[in-house]
Amino acid sequence: MYIKVKRGIAIASSEITPESVYHSRRKFMQGAGLALGAGLAGTSLLPSAASAQAGGYEIKSAGDLNLAEKTFWLEQKVMARKPAPQSGPYTTDENITPFDTATTYNNFYEFGTGKQDPSNRARDFRVDPWTVEVKGECGKPGNYTLEDILRPHTLEERIYRMRCVERWSMVIPWVGFPLADLLSRFEPNGNAKYVEFLTLVDPGQMPEQRSRFSTLEWPYHEGLRMDEAMHPLTIMAVGIYGNVLPAQNGAPMRLVVPWKYGYKGIKSIVSINFRETEPPTSWNDYAANEYGFFSNVNPNVRHPRWSQAREMRLPTPLFAAQERETLMFNGYEEEVASLYAGMDLRKFH
Repeated sequence: MYIKVKRGIAIASSEITPESVYHSRRKFMQGAGLALGAGLAGTSLLPSAASAQAGGYEIKSAGDLNLAEKTFWLEQKVMARKPAPQSGPYTTDENITPFDTATTYNNFYEFGTGKQDPSNRARDFRVDPWTVEVKGECGKPGNYTLEDILRPHTLEERIYRMRCVERWSMVIPWVGFPLADLLSRFEPNGNAKYVEFLTLVDPGQMPEQRSRFSTLEWPYHEGLRMDEAMHPLTIMAVGIYGNVLPAQNGAPMRLVVPWKYGYKGIKSIVSINFRETEPPTSWNDYAANEYGFFSNVNPNVRHPRWSQAREMRLPTPLFAAQERETLMFNGYEEEVASLYAGMDLRKFH
């Protein structure tokens, strides 16, 4: 059921963390994960800022992650993740976006339309308990707790480029697991051609959902074709930078599809629905001429109001924008182009 609502940084480039430093920090975090003991349940699992800085950049403490409630087991799983590989599509040699940029420059319209609104307004967002409804064309529908969803999966780190339709981009080290592994557990049947996702509706926690001037209709809804959902690059993320997901980044679980524009990465998921027909999606409902269902990053298909041929990598100095050419499928063309063989990518944008 949809709730219908009426519509009505200047950071020096020198602050970008080199990948070599990030890899050193990742090794440090792996060691820290091995040292965890059962007696730490009531304390932060992360090193102090002073010790963390020796690894290359400041590791945020659990208290800085804007999650009012977290469970010890999830922190353990995130800390014990498999590291990103040294090469291949699951990593990149591009500079990692600083943690502070990735967690304070966000689109999460449930908390507001300003880029800082999510980090400012989601500080008390509650994610425990959390339940995900699974339904539709599958053999194992039901209501699953977050523990049910995540416990069987080994988490791994994926360093992906992220491209927003607004022309800015980041490079983010996600922690998650292949979406295909999760969906397979629910035994989708032969009629399942698409999978639909919904975000939480909770106006008490998400102030934009009670605004008369909200841009979108709630719940936020997104979807993928099944072959896209089952592709190895597509992940369900529960962490970033070796930490659990902050609320503003989609806690406790969100979708990451790196060859698509960022708005396809639906946050704070509470429903997974296997469908025979293409599901409606929030931004396509809002403006179908501007936002297509597929939403693949494509420098050759302009947004009606701006070109997509170039992008600005964040963070960027105020008077020295770090513009670069946008890559087809956000640089993942070799891996995903076959999914769209024979399709008119201007028509099916």
